[in-house]
Amino acid sequence: MSSQVEISGYDPQWAEEYMREKRKIVEALRDVCVGVEHIGSTSVPGLGAKAIIDIMVGVEDLAIIQSEQRQRLLGIEYEYVHKPDFPERAFFRRGEWGAGTHHLHIYKYKGEHWESHLLFRNYLKAHPESLRAYETLKKDLAHQFKHDRAAYTEAKGPFIRQIVEQAKLGQKQRQMEF
Repeated sequence: MSSQVEISGYDPQWAEEYMREKRKIVEALRDVCVGVEHIGSTSVPGLGAKAIIDIMVGVEDLAIIQSEQRQRLLGIEYEYVHKPDFPERAFFRRGEWGAGTHHLHIYKYKGEHWESHLLFRNYLKAHPESLRAYETLKKDLAHQFKHDRAAYTEAKGPFIRQIVEQAKLGQKQRQMEF
């Protein structure tokens, strides 16, 4: 894998790889982990993606992710990456810098960011037209920002936020029906 932005066709092996990693992560974080989810494009059947497995772990309080947990994660090859621009998340990477194979995102369980990731993933799974639009956008942006992963990620932001808002609106409408 390189630091270039490359979108691969969906691979069912991604789900199997997530399950293998989930077991290791749950064992490493057994005392603090209260939820684990496969997120990102590799979690959506039929969606092309950068071949990076995104895993989200929920904890009661991010402050509990200290040196002990970081050491345990390092023991299963997840290196802590300090991201001061994202204080709501603890981020770990498996694989070389710029060429990671797995990203581990630790959030407050059922917090705003936890819920947004799930809303986005589940909306794409339930709405094939949005899945196709997202895939087209990703391919266009991968071509446009082939050597700039940060710009590629940032350019996807408006679409992702729009989908999350649509998912929240749909959730509210369903709640009002009951």
